[in-house]
Amino acid sequence: MTTLAEKKCVPCEKGAKPLDAGCASALLKELPGWSVQGGRLRRELLLKDFVEAIRLVRAIAEVAEAEDHHPDLHLTGYRRLAIELFTHSIGGLSENDFVLAAKIEALPRELKK
Repeated sequence: MTTLAEKKCVPCEKGAKPLDAGCASALLKELPGWSVQGGRLRRELLLKDFVEAIRLVRAIAEVAEAEDHHPDLHLTGYRRLAIELFTHSIGGLSENDFVLAAKIEALPRELKK
């Protein structure tokens, strides 16, 4: 079985529907630490320091560009990074959001101890 991290993001078909709650919940089981809040896939990390937070943002940017699927990134308090995924073209969550989350989750990071 192919894991989410092994998949590629694919363009959403015109008229595609967002994932239903059951499907989103099943995919979420592959992403410990992530949650669905307000119709968005979300993860918050407290990084070691500002430099590590920026390094991770850059790594996420590279993965997002390669997948042509882009998260909202919020860096506050100099090391608290919130990552939000949402498929704008369909107005909800798609499998692409979970694929990108899995790829982000695989990136190395140094958390606050």
